[in-house]
This record gives sequence, C-alpha cells and structure tokens, in this order.
Amino acid sequence: MLKALSRLWWRGVKKINKAQQTQNKKLVKQLLATPAPTKRKLVKSPAKKVPPASLRVQKKTADIQSQPLPGRWLPFYHLSIKEGTATRRRMQYWLYLPSVAASSPSPLPLVVMLHGCNQNVDDFVRGTRMNQLAETKGFAVLYPQQSASAHLKRCWNWYNRDTQAGGGDARRIAAIINVVSDAYPIDKTRVYIAGLSAGATMASIVALNYPHLITAVGIHSGTVFGAGHSIIGAYGVMQRGSIKNFPAAINAIVQKYPLFPTMPAMLIHGLSDTVVRPVNAKQLTQQFIALNKVTDASQVAVTTKSASAANSSNPQNSYRMEEYYAGGKLVIKVCEITALGHAWSGGDGTVNYNACEGPDATHMLWEFFKRQQRIAVP
Repeated sequence: MLKALSRLWWRGVKKINKAQQTQNKKLVKQLLATPAPTKRKLVKSPAKKVPPASLRVQKKTADIQSQPLPGRWLPFYHLSIKEGTATRRRMQYWLYLPSVAASSPSPLPLVVMLHGCNQNVDDFVRGTRMNQLAETKGFAVLYPQQSASAHLKRCWNWYNRDTQAGGGDARRIAAIINVVSDAYPIDKTRVYIAGLSAGATMASIVALNYPHLITAVGIHSGTVFGAGHSIIGAYGVMQRGSIKNFPAAINAIVQKYPLFPTMPAMLIHGLSDTVVRPVNAKQLTQQFIALNKVTDASQVAVTTKSASAANSSNPQNSYRMEEYYAGGKLVIKVCEITALGHAWSGGDGTVNYNACEGPDATHMLWEFFKRQQRIAVP
C-alpha cells in the first residue's frame, strides 16, 4: 500500500515539474519573441526615372503633424543592404525641413531624434514638439522609426552585441543620416542625435560608433553604454546599471578609433525614474568624462533650481544641472530632475512618456547642441 502511494506521489511531482518547465519555456519565448519578418508584395516601379529607394517618398503617410507648420514634412523609407544571413530590412523615416531651408544661403544643422519603446514617430513629434522649435531656430529634424517587425514594442535593439558594435539598427540609422545629408542642404559639421529611453541608448551607440557623422549626443533616460547583451540582461542594466567595469566599454571604443574626437553629451534623467534607474546617468557621466578627457572632474559648474525658483510649487520643476569642461569647452551637461519619472521632461503631457512638468528637454538639448560644431568632417 505504501509503495503504491509512493509511486502515485512521485508521479504527481513529475507532472508538476513538467508543467513548471513548460510554463518557464513559454515565458522565455514571450520575453525573447520578435515577430518573423513579413513578406511584402512587390509592386513594379514605373518606367520613368525615379529617385533611389532610400529617398523615395511614401504615397501613404501618417497624420503626424496635427498642427501643420510652414516647413516641409517628408516621409521616406530606407532599404538596408543584406548583411550576412540577415534579411534586408525596410526602415521608415521622416524629415522636417524648416521654411528657411528654401532661402537659406547656408546649410542647416540636423537633429536626429530616436523614439522610445511603445512609441512611434507620431508620438515623438507631438510629445517633444521638436519640429516647432526647428521651425523657429532654423534646423532640420530627422526621425527614423523602428518597425514592429523588428520588435513588437518598437524598441531599438540596443542590447544586441552587434548593434552595440555599430551594426544592426545603428548601421541603418547611420546610413539614413548619410543619405539625408547628401540629398539635402545639411551642415555635416553640425549633425546631432538624441533620444528617449531605448532611443537614448541607441543615440549613444550611433554617436560612439560613428563619430565622423555625429557632432554631439543627447541622452534622455538612457542606459549606460556597452552593457546588457540579452533581453534579461537589458532589464538588469535598466534597474542596476552596469555591474561590471563600465569604463571598459569606453576604452574599447577608444581602442577601436584611436583618433576618436570629443563627443559632447547632454544627459537628462528623472530621479524618480523606476524604469531606467538614475544610476545609469551616473555611469554614463563617468563614461563621457573619460571619453572627453575631462582631467579635473572636481571643477564642475553646478546649478540648482528649486520649484520656487521656477515660479512653481510643483517639485517636478526642480532640477540640478552639472557642466563639465575640457580645454575651456563645454563637453558634458547633466540635468537631474527631482521628481520626474520615465518621461520626456517639459513635453506634451497628453502624449505617453511625456511630462509637462520639469525643464523643457527639447530646448535644453538645442541650447547645448548649437554650441557644438566640428572644425572639419574627416
């Protein structure tokens, strides 16, 4: 009798273990799931001469600018070249050219904007209001968009080793920058890149792997550079930063590009961010201090603005600003916003991942960018 009960108990344990293993496999598959690339029906091009595919305007466009601006809003797609066994990918992007572009005798600065997860270009344009500022200040804005076929939530695959080394999404974005800079009156000594969350991390990856293209980078709520390498690892970095020797990632970049120029960076982070913890901004600051050869990091200009100083009782409007200089030039600016969560500071609060409170990140980034210019493009 006891033996029979023992056999029944052991069978029950086996069934439970098997069920747990099956459930764990399902969870891992969900975490790692990326949809298979969908096959698109090819449409034969007309016989007449057309521009290259990477500059071909899409016939069907998104209703992105609810309040039309006097500049030109141009939608395109870029078809990447085949890399090894990887399939070719089509990446959509939009370009805003301010009205001054038609008459300006000088080429325009370009700001590349990378959206975050669960966002698209529509959200990013409305939330940041970068196009409105571009129209006022006279610079162009480029918006690449991650496809849902590459990631279900439209996240940039920043944790991929190949991407961190300048391949994948980073190479596609760099190619788009080259296409736009060659086709339109863009000042190649004044090309800047910025992003939010996954887009911020991707912005740093593009800047550090393509320093001949990028003049300065803006990182809003992004992760430390060179960490992660998997879905689970990426989540760990978002919560704890890099637990390894994070300066090593920057040392590897310097070894890869011995003549690496300076890479001015503006870092913006909410101290109440529970999605990408502020430790990432601290580690990023140390990485850019090393990269930009800031020899005396103790001599930092610090500005603190309380809510009352901003004429508001809302604590989300208070922030702390640090400025780091090298050779008399501002190379790093860090803005820590007291009560901001995981959102674009000073954006349109009606759009997801934007907070109307806090200093205006869009204006802060442009004020930092406009001070940066390459002497010459190598």
